[in-house]
Amino acid sequence: MYIRKKHISRRTVLRGAGAAVALPFLDAMVPAGTALAQTAAAPKPLMGFFYLPHGAVMDKWTPAAEGRDVELPFILEPFTPYQEHLTVVSGLDNPVAAGVVHAITPGTWLSCVAPRRSHAPLGGVTVDQIAAKHIGQDTKLPSLEVNVEESGGANACDGTYGCSFGNTISLSTPTTPLPMEYDLRKIFERLFGRGETVAERAEIRSDFASVLDMVSDEAKTLNANLAPPDRVILDGYMTSVREIERRVASLATSDYDASQLPDMPTGVPDFDERLRLIFDMIATAYQTNVTRVVAFMMAAEVSNSPYPQIGIRDAFHPLSHHNNNPASLEKLSRIQRYHVERFAEFLEKLQRMSDGENSVLDNAVFLYGGNMSNSNAHNHFPLPITLLGKGAGVLRGNQHLKYPDHTPLSNLHLTVMRRLGIEMDSFGDSTGELSEI
Repeated sequence: MYIRKKHISRRTVLRGAGAAVALPFLDAMVPAGTALAQTAAAPKPLMGFFYLPHGAVMDKWTPAAEGRDVELPFILEPFTPYQEHLTVVSGLDNPVAAGVVHAITPGTWLSCVAPRRSHAPLGGVTVDQIAAKHIGQDTKLPSLEVNVEESGGANACDGTYGCSFGNTISLSTPTTPLPMEYDLRKIFERLFGRGETVAERAEIRSDFASVLDMVSDEAKTLNANLAPPDRVILDGYMTSVREIERRVASLATSDYDASQLPDMPTGVPDFDERLRLIFDMIATAYQTNVTRVVAFMMAAEVSNSPYPQIGIRDAFHPLSHHNNNPASLEKLSRIQRYHVERFAEFLEKLQRMSDGENSVLDNAVFLYGGNMSNSNAHNHFPLPITLLGKGAGVLRGNQHLKYPDHTPLSNLHLTVMRRLGIEMDSFGDSTGELSEI
């Protein structure tokens, strides 16, 4: 049989007026009569590193049972619908983070290398950046580093180590900490190509027009040549991008000075919406292959944000010094559950998104957790760590693995890298693989 079906490239973008919008995976990207795995459209692993500061209330984080089909405790319970994609890993330690705590805890989570005692940064390349060099180089953004709020600034600094490791979880070289972007417009512009230079982006920002309006002519032409199922996917994607645009613009025009509203804590009205928006932008970036590697601080180290959206007016960091007070521990666990709830909403979006023969979630490997255990004691054992996703088949999921006490966190990083085909003899202070992952 002679098959004449034409196909479009997985890297196809819509262009117009200086803008470029990537597309989600469409059936039209697969040549007729060709197995998906044999094409450039074959799914590749996606990676995400989602960091929550200030430890965890471990007895409400750690499942009581080991093995498969375990009952999830209070903090992790929102992950129940995605338990097939969830691995809880207990018994891990990261001793290189010990010391001045907040000043080095974020920047050692993904490196497992003790930084030099100096204001000039010298630590270890983080695992997200290693992944970006292997699975992200043919995307627009090899990696994306974001924070839901401005960094803790001087509060995450130290007289010995300076500020290099307290405000980021990502280092591209031992001496290059990467800034975590929190400005919603800047994140949006990076993802959707609103200008190729700083000057061009500034000019476009001064006349904020919709990216989708810029590429509308190409979108109409493409739509006319797609099969009905692809038209539905494209229409849904374009609608999602426009809704993100609207929400970003709305937040930008509703900013206000806290001095005008003395009864309203700074930034509180925006925190929940900012978190949801950033997750939506990350989901769209994964769906359209704009990036495959994301590092996201879901709160700043030494964050003083309160959580009135769940009825908690206490600031996050002071509350983390709970002194074993039952009321404070209850509030802290509710904050930690809130972050899991928002992350679970993000997983639900990814589960609905097609990425070839799988969902985006099926092809993902996500590390969710932190680099501190009991926040009152500022210790780093046992760490709150979970893996989510299937990594296109390299992760088992649906299990709680309890390793011997003080097993290096770096063993987990090494295992995941090797599962994704990234050859490494060792990583940080690793001692071997975790074969059950």
